[in-house]
Amino acid sequence: MIGIYLDQVRAHAPLIHNITNYVTVNDVANMILACGASPIMADEAEDAAEITVICGGLNLNIGTLNRRTIEGMFAAGRRAKGLGHPVLLDPVGAGASTLRTRTALEIMEKIRPDVIRGNISEIRTLWENRPGRSRENGEEQVSAGATRGVDADIKDAVTEENLEEGIAFAKAFAKEIGCIVAITGAIDLVSDGDSCYVIRNGRAQMSRITGTGCQLSGLMCAFVTANPEQKLAAAAASVCAMGLAGEIGWSRMKDGEGNATYRNRIIDAVYQMDGDTLEQGAAYEIR
Repeated sequence: MIGIYLDQVRAHAPLIHNITNYVTVNDVANMILACGASPIMADEAEDAAEITVICGGLNLNIGTLNRRTIEGMFAAGRRAKGLGHPVLLDPVGAGASTLRTRTALEIMEKIRPDVIRGNISEIRTLWENRPGRSRENGEEQVSAGATRGVDADIKDAVTEENLEEGIAFAKAFAKEIGCIVAITGAIDLVSDGDSCYVIRNGRAQMSRITGTGCQLSGLMCAFVTANPEQKLAAAAASVCAMGLAGEIGWSRMKDGEGNATYRNRIIDAVYQMDGDTLEQGAAYEIR
């Protein structure tokens, strides 16, 4: 049963605190509203810690880092964990620069997020540089990984041919780091270390829109917050919902429309979606 997790979001309407990047902040807010939750944005450290108290979940996105927002992320993250609120980390562009990679690793180590959602290259970067990893010759250098800016490198893609390897990697990451990991791409993997959801919803054209990953992180944080006893299934349900919205939105495109219209149609599809629609359209298996 996948649809019930969307119904729970609409029933409880959790308030989600987002410290996210300024490229996609408006789309993240609208996606959270579309699923029935409420967004709030605060990244100044003093304000962020206080705002976190009134929220149910925290979404941390490192897409446009600066020193002030980093301070705000740690202040909000510490407060959220102290309150028992779920924390999601979206390590946008981890591997593209040392600052991004180190910040994501520090959040992993010091905040210990409940969920980490990223593309395969970002997640591999975190794995290769994970806290506690033994290094040869006392190596301390942070590896940049194989990213193309904020996009996954094609060499890393999860495909039908390497699916078993991808599932094993997702499980190993989740078990060692102690969180749920959601690796999103053409085939999505969501694991808690024991089970792995393999999800095949979505359209390739979604990659032509800036911020679908950021929107998914906000959506996922809302689902996990509204379903605290079923975080793994809720995280997987949010991935199904986003992919299904991409399919529905694309089916409604008209001649002459492009990626800006498609973005809106995806948000509209989530807004119109209910539990039954999600249940019928979700394409997943559990391994």
